[in-house]
Amino acid sequence: MPDASKHLNAAVRAAWESNAEWWDDYVGREGNEFHRLLVAPAQMRLLALTLGERVLEVACGNGQFAREMARTGAIVVASDFSEKFVERARRHTDAEGIENVEFHVADATDEAQLRALSAEPFDAAVCTMAMMDMAELAPMLCAIRSVLRPGGRFVFSVTHPCFQTEGARMFVEREDRDGEVVTVHGLRISKYLTPEAHRGLGIIGQPEPHYYFERPLSVLFGECFAAGFVLDGLAEPSFVGHEAPERPLSWDNYPEIPPVLVARLRLPGT
Repeated sequence: MPDASKHLNAAVRAAWESNAEWWDDYVGREGNEFHRLLVAPAQMRLLALTLGERVLEVACGNGQFAREMARTGAIVVASDFSEKFVERARRHTDAEGIENVEFHVADATDEAQLRALSAEPFDAAVCTMAMMDMAELAPMLCAIRSVLRPGGRFVFSVTHPCFQTEGARMFVEREDRDGEVVTVHGLRISKYLTPEAHRGLGIIGQPEPHYYFERPLSVLFGECFAAGFVLDGLAEPSFVGHEAPERPLSWDNYPEIPPVLVARLRLPGT
């Protein structure tokens, strides 16, 4: 990794170490509404796990999705580069008495660290809402390609590259439609194509802004294709039937705009 990338990756890690405990306290052991209603169901559907399958999770955070997979009977090896997140993940998992999941500290931008997590191959791999936080994707993608069994799949979720970016502006407007005053929620997009890094808030009130690495779809999937994967499943979940009039800029009020992209990748010929 070049020195500039190492420096940036260190800054990313420092921000998440600062935020980890606060973030875990806020979202809780089972995750917040965003994860429970949008992310987790789409990922579980695309993973289609069966009893006893081995799953590698990269960037597991507080372990919410690792535990959800383990409850289905999967054997889960999960990792995160934040020691504080891993400690919280182990604590929550022990409290539930779940034994078929283990947690490790490993940097997703270090291919060797990920490959060293297990000598046995995996049936599936997953990365939950974290690739947009990574300065580099190639090391993780190469590691996952090398540890998957033939026929294995890799499922990931990210903030939607088209709609949840620094170039997106939420708006709420009132308009008169044939004598009826209605409220309209929408987005204005001012930029999309140029990959860039910026700092922002995942949750208002977190101790420190963290880095986002925005990549258009062509770059995001281009990295996956360069690593040897093909795309064979896609979901764009949104909030439907969950209006929040007291929070006009909540994603609950934008059912036609998906804030999340979930994808399934495989190796060709498997």
